[in-house]
Amino acid sequence: MAIVMLRYFAAAADAAGREAEELELGAEHTLEALRDALTSRYGEPMARVLKSGSFLVDGVVRRDLTLPAGEHIDILPPFAGG
Repeated sequence: MAIVMLRYFAAAADAAGREAEELELGAEHTLEALRDALTSRYGEPMARVLKSGSFLVDGVVRRDLTLPAGEHIDILPPFAGG
């Protein structure tokens, strides 16, 4: 098991109904498992954000990796150019 610290921004915060939380992941400590857990917990609104959003793991954009316990993960929606 791993506990990760999540911060949600903009549409991700709207989908989650909160700006931050701790989440315990099961046996798989991957971004894919995190994506599945968040979609199960928050439904289609979060799935839309995660489909094209970004994960910042300790300040670095990540696409797929194993997550050790205690990681700080920011979940960001896609940003418009401008």
